[in-house]
Parts: sequence; C-alpha cells; structure tokens
Amino acid sequence: MENFKAISLPDISKTSLPMGYPSRKNKLPISGTVLAADVGGTKTDLALFQIVKGKLVSIKNQRYPTSNHDSFVNAIRHFHGDELSIIDCACLGVAGTVDGDKVKGVNFAWEIDAKKLEKDLNIKNVYLINDLEANAYGLSALEHTDFETIIEGDKVAGNAAIISPGTGLGEAGLYWDGSHYHPYATEGGHCNFAPSTPLDVELWEFLNNKFEHVSWERVVSGQGIYNIYQFLRSFRNEKEPEWLTKQFQNEAPPIAISTAALENKDPICVETLQNFVRYLSLESAQLALKTKATGGIYIGGGIVPKIINFIDKKEFYKTFINLGRMEHLLKTIPVKIVLNDQTALIGAAYYAAMGIIESTHKPEIIELK
Repeated sequence: MENFKAISLPDISKTSLPMGYPSRKNKLPISGTVLAADVGGTKTDLALFQIVKGKLVSIKNQRYPTSNHDSFVNAIRHFHGDELSIIDCACLGVAGTVDGDKVKGVNFAWEIDAKKLEKDLNIKNVYLINDLEANAYGLSALEHTDFETIIEGDKVAGNAAIISPGTGLGEAGLYWDGSHYHPYATEGGHCNFAPSTPLDVELWEFLNNKFEHVSWERVVSGQGIYNIYQFLRSFRNEKEPEWLTKQFQNEAPPIAISTAALENKDPICVETLQNFVRYLSLESAQLALKTKATGGIYIGGGIVPKIINFIDKKEFYKTFINLGRMEHLLKTIPVKIVLNDQTALIGAAYYAAMGIIESTHKPEIIELK
C-alpha cells in the first residue's frame, strides 16, 4: 500500500485540451466530494477529492496491488472504512470492456457492477468508464512538464489518441468536435499483430504456437516484453545468464529485463527493449491513421516513462512515419509521452465531479497543510 501527497488540480475550463463530458458541464460544481479510482491489472489507485474554491483537492489517496483484495467493494472499504456516506459521486476507470453499468477486468478477476456499488457503498451515482477514457480525460489537467515530446509534428486541430502499454495494452480515441475532445474507449490492443520484418514473422510464429491469438498486446505491454525476450533467447540460441535467472525469482521479468537493458548488462535484454519500442512506434502510427489523430498521439502507461532514456527519438520517428503513402500525414502528428502516473485517477476525478447532479449536504472544508 502506498500513500500519495495531496493533489490540487487546476480549473480545466480554459485548458488547452478541453474535454466534453456527458453531463455537458465544463466547470466544476460549487461543492461536493468525489471518489476516483484507476483499476488496473497490477495496481489500483484510489482517491477522495473535495471541491474547494473551484478546484479539486485530494484529501486522501492510496495505491494497492489489485490482487490484495478479492473485490472492489472490499478495496474501497479498506480505503475509506465506514465514512462512505459523504461521497456525492464516484467514477471508476477500469482496465476492461465496460458494458453499461458492468465491467469485468481483462487482466484481473474482479467483476464490478455500478448499481450494486451504489447500494453497497451508499453513493448516489457511480460511473464506470474504461481506464483509457479516464487517462484521456486526465490529459486536460496536466502541465507542460507532465509530457516528454518524442515527435514535434504540427499543431493541427483534430482528433487525438492515447496508447498505454502496462500490464496489458490500452488504446482510446479523442474525437474533436471543433471546440472539445470527446474520449471514447477501444479494444485496439487486441487487434492482430502484423509482422513487418523477417524477424517479426519468426516472432509471430513463436507466439502463435504459444497463444490462440497473437495481438498487439502480446508484444506492446509488460507481458509483451517477456514474450519478446523469450523468443529472442530461443531464436538467438543464447543461454540465460545465471544472475538474470536469479533476478527473475525476485522481481517481475519485464522489470528485470528492462533494467538489464537500461544498464546494458545483457545483449538479449537490449534487443528485447529495442523491439518493444519499435513495436510501440508501429502500433502508435497505426492508431494515428485509424483515428486520423492530427491532434496528437499520447503514450501513457507505466512502462514507457521508466525507459524514456532508452528511446532513440530519431529511430522512433523513422519507424512511426514508415507507413507508405501516409508518410506525409504521419509527419504532421505530434507524439508525446505522459509522465504523470496519476493521469487516469485525475481523469476519473473530473468525470465524477462533472457528474454531480446536486449536493445532498454541505461538505466541511478540510484545510490541507
């Protein structure tokens, strides 16, 4: 369990990335208390926010390994105890396909039912959105320093998209209506992985023998790093060093592989990470074309910010634009890495705040020191 420092979030009514909410609000309500959650395959972030003087201020936040609890209800009760009656609205950004008021995780076992949560937790409104939608909504609250630019591109108004390698691979679009962005979820990470080189063909055959379906998530994610590594270790016929075998026993293989690559300790690990970045660039470009994301591609998730010093921006650019007749369009598209690992939590908080219909109480203002 990990605690975060209190977060004061800006007024987003004049942001450079204005978001359109289903409630059609573009300003926070006068008062209220909201619960936000970012539920992923590895971790779950929870935060309680209060609206103070036109800003969202976190009054409590924690991070848990998702596997620590057998249900989301138990996670919330552990986080907030018996004080749930003060919450006006909640929004959960969940790594899974949201079907109305329900969602089942792809890389974790929880099933979440919003209507049941409203009753069990005594919250008037609980909203479920995809975690990449939450990430998209959170972009509007970030500062310039929360981004690392990989490709400058041009500043052309238009759709945008976000791709997030983590435990799995999430993708979402942001439709531009001329004044606001409207995030929407996709399951693009589960589309077929397409080989581009002879080595990719060998990788595809290796993964096809291992899995029923070879998707982009199989190569552009934490599990993808390990898949690429296992393939290269076998394909290159290179024996695994004893120190790395021992390291796999103490930490997750994708972390151990990435660390070894960053420290240049093992050539197979270096080649693994090089190919991971190449596949990320390829799929980012394909997502850009499918959504015509002239407004930019944003790379989120927990992996890429940690390997940012490994990324060769020139090589990333060459791979990104190398899609035949659409090279001219891809050259105009900015690509930025999202450095703030609480973006989805922030997006869920704003979504919940914009969903407050009416406050049933006058919340006590809590002064944060």
